[in-house]
Amino acid sequence: MANSVTQEYMQIPAVTRAYTTACVLTTAAVQLEFITPFQLYFNPDLILKKYQIWRLITNFLFFGPLGFSFLFNMIFLYRYCRMLEEGSFRGRTADFVYMFLFGGVLMTLFGLFANLFFLGQAFTIMLVYVWSRRNPYIRMNFFGLLNFQAPFLPWVLMGFSLLLGNSIVIDLLGIGVGHIYYFLEDVFPNQPGGRKLLATPGIFRVLFDTPQEDPSYAPLPEDQSGISWNGQGVEDTGQGQNEEDPEREDN
Repeated sequence: MANSVTQEYMQIPAVTRAYTTACVLTTAAVQLEFITPFQLYFNPDLILKKYQIWRLITNFLFFGPLGFSFLFNMIFLYRYCRMLEEGSFRGRTADFVYMFLFGGVLMTLFGLFANLFFLGQAFTIMLVYVWSRRNPYIRMNFFGLLNFQAPFLPWVLMGFSLLLGNSIVIDLLGIGVGHIYYFLEDVFPNQPGGRKLLATPGIFRVLFDTPQEDPSYAPLPEDQSGISWNGQGVEDTGQGQNEEDPEREDN
């Protein structure tokens, strides 16, 4: 049982596995009172004056105490992060990590002006938005009540937040950052005179992408079939050459 759970866990794509695990562990640490949300929230003054750099990351990892809101966010985070990584970012881990960095930096900059403390939910909405725009023809069903095309999903989630009495600033931030990424990555490069502006740095590819096999690689002779590695085939050939003709011995 334990082995099967471990195997299932390791089959989750690397970026999705790392991010969701960090979110769950952070929430567990808060629930167990090892840390408090006051040590995690986004505070520019503490970052710049007290050098509490970790707040740039931890504010994306905490989704509130255990409850319906936390489970709802984790389900959407895991589902759409994994579908992106296994779909349009399949084999492009460096590009996926770069999207994380791009979205995180933009949200942090906007957070300076919007007085936001935790940006994890906005980040989830960004992932949902990018996935929905790249899969425009998929039909969605929301709790069996609404049927709609995938591009409407972020707006449905925003309406759901509004019904729950939550602020929609977080949702709008996620949609806005997601649209900026989608436009720069998928729309603008395909326009007349457009070009790709979001070029993934080479260091990201070295760190995160697995090297591809060289199509021009020619295997060494001992790697090819038909020749024995221990030289036995060569010995057989030599024996054939040393055999003497019986009729010559008679002469």
